[in-house]
Amino acid sequence: MDMQTILIIAVILLLIIVIILQLLARRKPPTDEITTLLNQQATEQFRRFAVIQESINATLQSTSNQTNTTIETRMKALQDSNEKRLEQMQGIVDEKLQKTLETRLSQSFELVSKQLDSVQQGLGEMKNLAADAKSLRNALINVKERGTYGEVRLEKLLSDILAPSQYETNAEIVAGRRVEFAVKLPGNGDEPLLLPIDSKFPIEDYNRLLDAEDKAEIDLARKALAARIRNEAKTIHEKYILPPKTTNFALMFLPTEGLYAEVVQNAALFEELRDKYNITAVGASTLSAFLMSLQMGFNTLNIEKRSQEVMDVLQVVKVQFGKFADVLDKARKQLQTVDKTMGELAETRTKAINRALRNVEEIDEINTSSNIDME
Repeated sequence: MDMQTILIIAVILLLIIVIILQLLARRKPPTDEITTLLNQQATEQFRRFAVIQESINATLQSTSNQTNTTIETRMKALQDSNEKRLEQMQGIVDEKLQKTLETRLSQSFELVSKQLDSVQQGLGEMKNLAADAKSLRNALINVKERGTYGEVRLEKLLSDILAPSQYETNAEIVAGRRVEFAVKLPGNGDEPLLLPIDSKFPIEDYNRLLDAEDKAEIDLARKALAARIRNEAKTIHEKYILPPKTTNFALMFLPTEGLYAEVVQNAALFEELRDKYNITAVGASTLSAFLMSLQMGFNTLNIEKRSQEVMDVLQVVKVQFGKFADVLDKARKQLQTVDKTMGELAETRTKAINRALRNVEEIDEINTSSNIDME
């Protein structure tokens, strides 16, 4: 039993004694002696209670001190143990983090090194590409080589889609005037109708537009390019559109898609070329689609031509078949006559032969009878 429980029990006993004394005082009027005795007893009980309380307080204080000392000792030991474990865990974590960090850093450096190698290789390729582009640009600055590039690309498109007999190179429009290429369309007679196609590549004006930085320079370069395209369309119109030798329109081939897009996005320029000069600007993709549609038209015309030839042959066959039917009917009638003649001949000759045979049999029978009689 601990001291706190003893203290509680003593307090309870004291309260019981006080209650008993109060009850006795109510039942019988106290005398002085009884009062004195009771006071002495109460004083004694309070003194004893004070002694017990002091003892209990001392015991509680001692117990509390011991408990505090024990708790402090255990807490210190627990703290020391936790500190050691934390130090051990910190060491393990640091070691693992160091290994992980070293591994990750090694992998990262290796990856970065590979990427740097790839970047270095890419830079080398970009330098080569830039050098090639510079060489190509320098080559295209030459007017003759630039024209050759456009002609080669245009001829490649034509040869890939059309048959050699469907287009002509350096086609003569009139004496001393030739266009680079012309597609042969069906004409009124044996002479084909020519569709002129001329390649134009104003690279200087287009490069100035690409190199322009501010809006003013861009607008100025764009106007210069439009004026150059307009002038080229006028030249084609005057030189190569000569009906009925040619169609009443011509195609202006722009070798690069960027140049073609720049012309097409200027709707006013595109419509002016078409309406005023009867010129249609085409790029590689649009020309390919146009040529494919022409090829389909050529195939349709060939089919119609072949169909007409087949109809002519069938008409001849029809006439010959009628004649054949007449001859066959005559042959049938002649065969019927021959069959009838053969039938009549077979029947007559068979009867005659049978009669002759019967005569021979009768003669033979007579001879046999004569021989019998003679015997």
